[in-house]
Amino acid sequence: MINDIDLEGVGLFNGLNSCEMEEVKQHFQHVSYKKREMIFSEGERSEWLYIVIEGKVKITKLSNDGKEIILELIQEKELFGAVAVFKDFPYPANGVSMEPTQVLRISRKDLLKLLDRYPNIMLTLASIMADRVKDSYEMIKSIALECVESRIASLLLKLADKTASVRDRGLVIDIKLTRQDIADMVGTTVETSIRTFSKFKKEGLISERNGRIVIKNRLGMEMYSR
Repeated sequence: MINDIDLEGVGLFNGLNSCEMEEVKQHFQHVSYKKREMIFSEGERSEWLYIVIEGKVKITKLSNDGKEIILELIQEKELFGAVAVFKDFPYPANGVSMEPTQVLRISRKDLLKLLDRYPNIMLTLASIMADRVKDSYEMIKSIALECVESRIASLLLKLADKTASVRDRGLVIDIKLTRQDIADMVGTTVETSIRTFSKFKKEGLISERNGRIVIKNRLGMEMYSR
């Protein structure tokens, strides 16, 4: 039971009143994960839907040659594992904590009870899953059709729209990402990722501050992303 957890910022439960929210909380478990700890593995039975409360999670797959590919980054107040749990098929990818992470999880059985009791949750979940499928399609299309510079620029702009805070000297992407992380998300090598970042820096498009990427010239980045 996790009555001390605030779910108000979780989009899945928008529209519920305080009494309904208290009822919803009873179905969740609070679980902690260490950095780089596996939350679930590809092919594992999908028993739980997860919501990140603190920390970050990456959804990954392994290529045929064993290379990790990052499909998605999950931020605070976002859910993951939804499609597999709802459709009752094995997790199609891995869920791995990127840092010490706190999550809430709900079993498939209890989730279906909530969806039956609160149709609005069902509608919101369907919308979230549709957006995820669209994002996956866009990523696959980008990897197949766009050059690496365009893919990296598009990724940074997407992350900026999702996480960035506005500072005096640009948009700070509020997540620490290595060159390897970037390479894994756009389907390239770390060497190419490093060269592209160096080029963007020389052109004054980006900088780095305290381990975080800063977009200094959004218009210039948008030109690359097209």
